[in-house]
Amino acid sequence: MGGQAEFLGAVGKDAFGDYLIDTLKKYYVGVSGVQKVSVPTTLAFVTLQDDGEREFIFNRGADAEFTVEKQSDWDKFSNAIFHFGSATAFLEGSLQNAYFAMAERCRDNNLVCFDPNYRVDLWKNRLEIFKAKCNAFFKLADMVKVSEEELQLLTGEPDLQMGCNVIHEFGVDIIFVTMGNKGCHLSTHEEARTVAAFKINAIDTTGAGDAFIGAMLYKLSSFDSVDDLTFNELQTAVIFAQKVSATVCEKMGAMTALPTESEVQTREFEAAD
Repeated sequence: MGGQAEFLGAVGKDAFGDYLIDTLKKYYVGVSGVQKVSVPTTLAFVTLQDDGEREFIFNRGADAEFTVEKQSDWDKFSNAIFHFGSATAFLEGSLQNAYFAMAERCRDNNLVCFDPNYRVDLWKNRLEIFKAKCNAFFKLADMVKVSEEELQLLTGEPDLQMGCNVIHEFGVDIIFVTMGNKGCHLSTHEEARTVAAFKINAIDTTGAGDAFIGAMLYKLSSFDSVDDLTFNELQTAVIFAQKVSATVCEKMGAMTALPTESEVQTREFEAAD
């Protein structure tokens, strides 16, 4: 997309860790916040179903070792957008404490975005614990991106807007509910609207949610102040993010499927029925 991004996390001192760092560099993502630790790199195995949906299996390792203390250059992240995707972050390990510490530290002069990233394989029989940790993090977030399934799982509300209202009560200003081929529900304290999806032939949905929020944050970073955005401007950003996400679903892979901004802007998209 052409924006500036930095990755903060931990990898092992092994071939997998080196590969991940090299891949980030290939996509022009800064790696000064990557910590190399003496634990094997965490691995995630993804299996594709016939409809392009995925199942995940995790072999956890280095990511749990990330600490705030090893991250010294905080000044470079002033007035930035911090995006926290939980996945393994709320499991045991120093990463959990680091997540909350970072969010507390940067919330005064930065925008904090949170994606619960619920994975069944990681939280079997521990859903209430996961919900409690998400609720605590909602209190630190300005924006939240959840899937439709996650929204109902975390709030217990089958109604879309009622579920959003539960999260708004924690102080979250903006909520994006991604709903696959049903589009995206955008909710603020003042207004809410469902934005239609686009017609595509989905081959692989891996990375679709990440592509959506990445494109969304890229668009939001172009504004002087997110606090002053109108609802229509937010909706325009959602439409752009959905175009990026839709394009990713039409190709195999995640990062390799990411389009350029010009590809998205010049292509004609047809709204889904």
